[in-house]
Amino acid sequence: MRILVTDGMSGSAIAQLRNNGHEVVEQFYEPEELGAALQEFDCVVVRSKTKVRANHIDEAVKGKLKLIIRGGVGVDNIDVAYAEGKGISVRNTPCASSASVAELALGHMFSLARYIGISNATMRSGQWNKKQYEGTEIGGKTLGLIGMGRIAQELAKRAQALGMQVVYTCRSGEKKTLSQYTYLSLEELLKVSDYVSLHIPMPGDKKPVLGKAELSMMKPTAYLINTARGGVVAEDALLDALNDGKLAGAALDVFEEEPTANVALYSHPKVSVTPHIGGQTAEAQGRIGDEIVSIITAF
Repeated sequence: MRILVTDGMSGSAIAQLRNNGHEVVEQFYEPEELGAALQEFDCVVVRSKTKVRANHIDEAVKGKLKLIIRGGVGVDNIDVAYAEGKGISVRNTPCASSASVAELALGHMFSLARYIGISNATMRSGQWNKKQYEGTEIGGKTLGLIGMGRIAQELAKRAQALGMQVVYTCRSGEKKTLSQYTYLSLEELLKVSDYVSLHIPMPGDKKPVLGKAELSMMKPTAYLINTARGGVVAEDALLDALNDGKLAGAALDVFEEEPTANVALYSHPKVSVTPHIGGQTAEAQGRIGDEIVSIITAF
């Protein structure tokens, strides 16, 4: 196969593909160039930067493209149904980065509880805000998980080991068989949780799962963590809740638009931010590469 890798992949995986007899081209294409380029490849591997939309697929089917692989969990940057309707298979790597994303979410929780992020910023500007940064302990608090897939379950295990009570809800309304955690409705979860972490894909209707009404149900001492998808939380409603004291803080690895231009949000003193690095660990990248090689071999 002739394989295009647009957003990078582990060197060991590329070497393995070449050893297996495939031709691998590493090159990023701007949106207006992508469709024509895809005609020359059997397979394309993307991360989050490259968006494969219907117009690209319309051009790609004039050539030989047969497989699109998203190196990661979410596939909202690919028009999946449209591609598959045109005879192009779409795959992802749902298992590879679960632990990495869970650990980032936990890291953000510590950052919020103990003012780690803002302390770094203020100390570098010469401030010594010892008295202002009285934090709270993670142990004994309630973590509410919206969605209970692989990443959420990895986070739940770590949170429970730290002495947290874990509650969860599923958007489908289907209660999973997880007796070690407590299932609640979304409204109940928002009311009782000290930390709320999202682990769901972008809804089909593209509407936020947490907007003004949902955020108003949370405790004013609670924190919101989003390492899922930017659009699942309404950024304007979140900013209002932080400014009005209806929420103690938030941690965001994902944004409605990326790179984000929402200066008011990412520079807010109650917000801990990272630039969509949930799966950016050496271990996760290695596993993603291995999974991509397996997908291509099986295909």
